[in-house]
Amino acid sequence: MCLDLLADARFFSLLLDVDGDLAAQARTAGCACGGPLYIAHFARKPRGARGVLPPGFERRFSFCCGRDGCRRRATPPSVRFLGRKVYLAATVVLVTVLRQGPTPRRLAALREALGVEPATVARWRSWWRERFVPSPFGRALKARLAPGWGEHAVPASLLDAFSGSLAERLRAVLALLAPITTRPGLAVHVP
Repeated sequence: MCLDLLADARFFSLLLDVDGDLAAQARTAGCACGGPLYIAHFARKPRGARGVLPPGFERRFSFCCGRDGCRRRATPPSVRFLGRKVYLAATVVLVTVLRQGPTPRRLAALREALGVEPATVARWRSWWRERFVPSPFGRALKARLAPGWGEHAVPASLLDAFSGSLAERLRAVLALLAPITTRPGLAVHVP
């Protein structure tokens, strides 16, 4: 079952490493004003993992400009967190994919395994269809991934656009989505 991936400590360690690399790139680039960036990470309470998360996973990497008068926050893209959503990005993608084949039994299993309520899953499905697909980012993705893009089956069609194991495909989708996890303007390379 694909929910087993949400119990894989190695997978979450890999995501933490990718986010660490993205944070290092952002810090090296410095602030847009030319000032140095100082560590200003903040705590998150990630939900949706079935196993123990690696130490430091609950910290969202972020920086603050050290130049007097600027103090602008710079939060790099993330493959762990999908913007301000409480649940982990991997959970939002996988649970929405599972929900695309809806059955009451499957919803009950999701609730038991992850504590995700059906109303939350419905909000995620709505977000993918009504906000993500018509967004400029979603339209650019459609042009990039066509003809394999199936906007009616997002995010499943995103997973299908990549090859490899489920972990490899999910990591690729999370890297693809990383730019939407923060404000525009932080240009970093997502591996």
